[in-house]
Amino acid sequence: MFTSLFNSTRSRRYILKLPAIITAASFIQSSNAKNISENNQLNFDIPEDNLYAFGKLWGSYDTKPAYGGYQGVQFARIGTQRLVPLFGYVGCGNMQSRLNPDKSINIRGTEAGYFTDLASGEIIDDWVNPWTNEKVRVFPFINKRMRGHLTTEMPRFAMGNTATDTPTLMNQTVGKKLSGVVPFILPWKKLGDQYLLTWEYSHEYTNPVTKDKWPKAHTTKTINPSEHFSFYTPINEMNNKSILSSPFHAGFMRTSPWWPWMKMGQNQINGCLFGRMHSHQITGTIDDIPRVVIERVERDHPEILEKQNGWGSTNPKGTWEAYAEEVPPEII
Repeated sequence: MFTSLFNSTRSRRYILKLPAIITAASFIQSSNAKNISENNQLNFDIPEDNLYAFGKLWGSYDTKPAYGGYQGVQFARIGTQRLVPLFGYVGCGNMQSRLNPDKSINIRGTEAGYFTDLASGEIIDDWVNPWTNEKVRVFPFINKRMRGHLTTEMPRFAMGNTATDTPTLMNQTVGKKLSGVVPFILPWKKLGDQYLLTWEYSHEYTNPVTKDKWPKAHTTKTINPSEHFSFYTPINEMNNKSILSSPFHAGFMRTSPWWPWMKMGQNQINGCLFGRMHSHQITGTIDDIPRVVIERVERDHPEILEKQNGWGSTNPKGTWEAYAEEVPPEII
């Protein structure tokens, strides 16, 4: 604007008017920017804007995926005893999103989770169970194909035995207040210059690691893992649709029965696991992945760092499903 004004100005009289013109132009520009900013604010009362924001937070609308990492500690919780720290928990995600003409979104990606020694921070392949004194093989979680299609209806995940188990609602706390169709609306809140999104799910389904095949890995007929998230992401970057992925840092907690690889099925220890972790996607590059994770992934599963092909939808997979698929039965 200023270049155009100066290049077209020939008279001193016009030049003398420039301060007033510039002041007025600045006011108009400021007012327009404010209006544009207000008009571009996401409306979290409607599912469509919730879907857009979730896809932008969880992954990237770019032609390349966004990478994130997480790390933390998992504890044993037994009765009223003090929690016992067991091992670290680290991992990464490779996520990409697509916004469809009907305002639904697709997500695709891969993920990996490993366990670490608390003292060194290095990934462990074996672990001595302090209750059984057995040295067990650690089972890392590698999900090579994660796909989903999210619409204006809050999804329900079919886990376990689909004929008998009740599906898991994606955000359980919202769904308890509603019946029937639950709209895809998440509890976003403004805190300073950040959006806070709390989101959680709690499963309850038939354990695929069955007692007849894996008596040592099997704990209970029904399992109930849950995860609880708190995401923080900059308001301006989330509202700016020219930015294709919104950075975040997040805390999350996890509760579950004993991991099947711990071989806790034939003892009298009635307890569970509690995890305190944090995750982040700041640059969206592999630099966000913890060093020990990227080194192990590049060695054993480099394909999960690649851009994925195809969209579609797959059933969610957890450690118990992967364990039942990949680990031979203890009893044949």
